[in-house]
Amino acid sequence: MPADLTPAGVRAADEHLALEQVDGTEAMAFVRASNERALATLTGDPRYEPFRQQAEAILTATDRIPAPSFLGDGIGNYWQDATNPKGLWRRTTLDGYRAADTPWETLIDLDALSRTEGRDWVWKGSNCLAPDETRCLISLSDGGKDAVVVREFDTTTKAFVPGGFILPEGKHRISWLDRDTLLVATDFGDGTLTESGYPYIVKSLKRGQTLAQATEVYRGEQSDGGYGVSPAVYRNKDGVVEAVLFSRPLDTFRSETWQWINGRRAVRLKLPERVSIYGTQNGRLIFSNDEDFSWNDEVVASGALFSIPTIFLEDYGDDSMPVATNHLENVIFRPTARQSIQSVSILENDIIVAIADNVVGRLLRFSPRRYIWDTVPIAVGDNLAVNLGDSSKSSGAFFVSTQGFLMPSTLSLADRTTTALEPLKSAPAKFDASTHATEQFEATSADGTKIPYFVTRPRDQSGPAPTILFGYGGFQASFPPAYKPEMGKLWLENGGVFVQANIRGGGEFGPAWHQAALNENRQRSFDDFAAVARDLETRGITTARRLGIYGRSNGGVLTSVTLTQHPELINAAVIESPLVDMLRYHELPAGASWIGEYGDPRIPEEAAWIAAYSGYQNLRESANYPRVYITTNTRDDRVHPGHARKLAARLGDMGYDHLYFEDTAGGHSNDADPVANARRWARHYVYLAQQLMD
Repeated sequence: MPADLTPAGVRAADEHLALEQVDGTEAMAFVRASNERALATLTGDPRYEPFRQQAEAILTATDRIPAPSFLGDGIGNYWQDATNPKGLWRRTTLDGYRAADTPWETLIDLDALSRTEGRDWVWKGSNCLAPDETRCLISLSDGGKDAVVVREFDTTTKAFVPGGFILPEGKHRISWLDRDTLLVATDFGDGTLTESGYPYIVKSLKRGQTLAQATEVYRGEQSDGGYGVSPAVYRNKDGVVEAVLFSRPLDTFRSETWQWINGRRAVRLKLPERVSIYGTQNGRLIFSNDEDFSWNDEVVASGALFSIPTIFLEDYGDDSMPVATNHLENVIFRPTARQSIQSVSILENDIIVAIADNVVGRLLRFSPRRYIWDTVPIAVGDNLAVNLGDSSKSSGAFFVSTQGFLMPSTLSLADRTTTALEPLKSAPAKFDASTHATEQFEATSADGTKIPYFVTRPRDQSGPAPTILFGYGGFQASFPPAYKPEMGKLWLENGGVFVQANIRGGGEFGPAWHQAALNENRQRSFDDFAAVARDLETRGITTARRLGIYGRSNGGVLTSVTLTQHPELINAAVIESPLVDMLRYHELPAGASWIGEYGDPRIPEEAAWIAAYSGYQNLRESANYPRVYITTNTRDDRVHPGHARKLAARLGDMGYDHLYFEDTAGGHSNDADPVANARRWARHYVYLAQQLMD
């Protein structure tokens, strides 16, 4: 721990700065040597090859449910399997999708495109212009990075448009305005990106123009935080524009919302700075307040769902703002203390909302009737996660998927008349779930807060068992029950226990649950996780000898802190794609975008609270750490690989046994190639079996 917590002092105390050079000579030599040792230990284990084969069979299986999206009059899907590891973007009719043997038509073969162009293309999505959706912006990443190249594609010719829209590699924010105009926030040259490397200027780009010729329509400030300014164009069922909004992030979670009026001027909307916008409906903005919001002389607690005409939200700068009391009720839904909004689908007149109720899923339909919103529950089954898929305003249909730790995903197609879901497709089981059961318990954290967690374990468990404890606890991300087929096959079938902790910092109980662990209160997340670990031993589910933890990205903060603060609680830790040097995270791209979550290490008071837990600086000798497994990706441009490298290097300096493996392609999301992803999961579970089962 440096005595001087200024950026200069932290830098001076860091003996491994060279490992922050992504492709630096010293860094890559470290990666090669570490990989050789890790692979010898992990892939040399006799369990590795069976694990790899089982994981690959699951991840490339052709009996998976093809994830559907509405595409014009039909259904689109992006698909990967063993034959097409890069993937196919394809389409069918709705009737074809309903069929047991769906007739797919390929639009883009990413494997063939990669071979033809000599690039490691990774699919990052499509953005098609409503209502016909024949012109689409295709985002392609070279190697799995967040930065993408964008090309215009014509679904009628099944080809990229000659002379069409093309954007060079960057972290773009794009929305169609009309067939010949895009609203683009991107790197327009020197001085047009924030400290985090995200855009703060929006321009109108006409067909045939270069980025240099685009016309500026909105500008934030270079000092803005978060993930960059973004344009959003909202349309009705016929494709007519209802609103054009610009979101200007002030930090990770706070933003200003501006409406572009008649394509001439931007007016700030009187919305809370912490807000989630879902879209428009009949000239009304549908959003939830992520902080308490004063409206019509009432303070509405955070996490509610609103429907308010945009005219009433314009910032008049005085007290002359109209009062929206003469029409439909403005507050659609008010969650209880143990509920939260998870996703929202907006139909022509109805609104479908998936909520978490004590972390399990519920589905509600809200329909306008005179001045109020009628609430109709849609039956979905008990103790499941409920996820809203794509929806279509023009048809009034929407997809819903349900799943549980031991129940594979079921996909339903519903509409505004639905009162109970009827399955459209059901995924087959990928492991034997008959031997296990799922229960929900609560642990008591250091400050007395009750922390829920799920345990999936053998029905006949008679004593402590090898257990994986998963947590995240950040960015208002929720983790409801989810079917994890590779975990079930490689871990549960071998007698293991899986635990998922819903700690503070997540979104399971709404914005307040997240904000309880922000900035100076971050320790609460770590205390919650440790409380669950202790509770597992108290209940006889496991012991410290048999307990391992897993977390990635922000979960890597959690696991590295658990390692340094409570090594006595665990015997294994998979620390994947982690943030661990929290005193320098803002200097490693794109770390500065997360200052709203963790605080700013350049401010002395905030550096002090970050230093109290930062995993890298809190490593110490003679602490009896277990052998940990640290892993990341060279092409991760979201969480810099330098974090993981430096943690491994310092553990080595201190003489601790550890494993470090760095894949050289795939990016942060690990979805570039299912075959490579199978190797990744096999390495994880070999390590966990070595530590917890042997």
